[in-house]
Order: sequence, then structure tokens, then C-alpha cells
Amino acid sequence: MTDLDSLVAHQSILVTGAAGFIGSHLVETLLKAGAKVIGVDNFLTGSQKNLSEVAENLGEVFQPGKNWWFIEADVNQSPAKYLTPEILAAAGQIQTVLHFASPASPPRYQAHPVATYLVNSLATHELLEWLKVAAPAAKFLFASTSEIYGDPAVHPQTESYWGNVNPNGIRSCYDEGKRLGETICGVHERDFGQDVRIARIFNTYGPRIALDDGRVIPNFIDQALKGEALTIYGSGQQTRSYCYVTDLVAGILTLALTPGLKGQTVNLGNPEEFSLLETAELVTEAVTGQKPTPDQLKYLPLPGDDPTRRKPDISRAAQVLGWQPEVSFETGLKLTVAYFKNQMNHA
Repeated sequence: MTDLDSLVAHQSILVTGAAGFIGSHLVETLLKAGAKVIGVDNFLTGSQKNLSEVAENLGEVFQPGKNWWFIEADVNQSPAKYLTPEILAAAGQIQTVLHFASPASPPRYQAHPVATYLVNSLATHELLEWLKVAAPAAKFLFASTSEIYGDPAVHPQTESYWGNVNPNGIRSCYDEGKRLGETICGVHERDFGQDVRIARIFNTYGPRIALDDGRVIPNFIDQALKGEALTIYGSGQQTRSYCYVTDLVAGILTLALTPGLKGQTVNLGNPEEFSLLETAELVTEAVTGQKPTPDQLKYLPLPGDDPTRRKPDISRAAQVLGWQPEVSFETGLKLTVAYFKNQMNHA
């Protein structure tokens, strides 16, 4: 894999969704490697706390007004309305845009369905239209998702698979919003020659994911830390693949910044596959040191359109990026549980 520091250093990069789980890790990694970063977030699901942790971790590297600017704004409008001339003059010509603004967990995007489909469609269009004039040579990375595959009939999922998505289901505001975002990216790459790349991100976990996020890993950790029964939807035989956040960030930045990858769509995730029952067992062991007993598992009906199997084929990521995840699920769980224990102790 290409040395990230050499790709990142001295770049001027715009990150939407900068206060989110993945967005804040991107900001931290970019600043540490010497980039100038403009972060934008409206705090719909992002948290100021995530950026406070970035500032604490980076110390003197984090210099607002010198290498870091934050704007509280809705990105469903033209960037010309929130990127002031003063900030653009200080940060320099935008060279890369990382578009990560969007609710990402089912409870959160189902609570904000209109905001979800707009930020993945309208905001994507507005950013690319602005770049055509303001920074036509800039690279643009769209944060897509494994959800564009829906409940897949092909396993594992390759980038050539078109998916099996309910266009009017309970999850469609996110699934179809991301699919439309990919369409907009394709039009701008083919018809206008812009340097657009798409990352299809599979389940990701790690520090700064909110305990009330609603996805399986934070749900299980939260319940295990509180001594509650872990909620299993359906039979628990449905599968997921979990990627630790630092691995994902390395893949994202390699895809976004490596020269010559215009038009690439790449799966980013960990191909290790676990059933939800196996996940519950591993989380319980990471929290308590013991396997869960039957009374520590609570079964509920499967939610609508919930995928039964999910696993990325990362052959393309290995080939074009030289990327593969390095953090095992057991190691990542220990780091994530330790983070949440520390957060709860401070609280």
C-alpha cells in the first residue's frame, strides 16, 4: 500500500461529516500527516465530542485557523454559501473532497429519512457542481456503502454486482440515497471528466462510534457493559463482516489520494464473516471474559429488509490499492470495549 503520509502531506482537503464516527478519524489522520483540513458538519448525527477527542489526541498538531477549520453548515446547499473566501484563502486550493456527511445506522437514518436521501443525492450534486468551477482538478471520494447491495443474492459481494434492494422499503432512504449518489458520481466522471472515486464501505466499528448508534457492535457492547441481555434479531444466523476503523481510514485515503484511480469503485471492509450469534459471543467474552448463557440472549423479530448475509470481496482493493485489513476482530473488539469502558468511567 502507498505510504499515506506522502499522499496526504500538504494537501488541502474538505471533509463533510467531519464530526461523525468515520469523519473524525479521517480528520485526525489527515492532520497528523500534515494536511490542511476544512471540516463541515451540521451535527444531525455527528458530535462535537468526536472533534474534541481529535484535538486532545493531536495536541499542538491541531491548530484551528492554521491547518484546521470547522464550519457548522448543511451541505445540501452550494459550498459557495459556507466556504468563505477567508477560509479558502488560508487553506489554499481544495485538492480533495471526502463526502462523508450522512446518517449511517438504521435507527438514525430512519429517524431522518429526508435528510438522509438529500445529503447523499443533492449534496453530492452540489459539491461536484461547485468543484467543476472552483477546483476542476480536485479528487472527489463519495462514501457509499455495502447497503447498495441490499439483501444480496450474490455472496461475497463484488463491485460488479448490482444489488437486490427494495426501492420503497424502510431502509430505502439510505440504500437508494447512496445508489443515487453513485449515479451522480458516474455522470460527473463520464460526462464532465471529474476525478470521482467511490468507496463501498462495509460494517465498521471502533472508538467514537456512539453506544446508541443502533448497529450491532455498539448495541452488543452497550448491553454487555450494562449486564443486559443481548438483543438478537431473527435467528441470529444472519452474517456480517466487521472492519476496524483504522483499517478503513487507510483504505479510504489510499483510494481517495492515489493518482490514476479516477472512476474506481472499490469495496472496503473486512472479509471475515461472523453470524450475529458468534458476534454476541465474542462481544460478551471481550466485556466479561465469559461466554453468554442462553438467558443472556433476547430474540426479537427480524426488522424489514434486513440483509441475511454480508461479506465483501476485496480483490479489487488488494489489486488497485494494495490494501487489506490488518486488525483482527478480537483485537479490534478489545480496543473498542476499552474505549467505551473509559468513556463510561469518565461520565
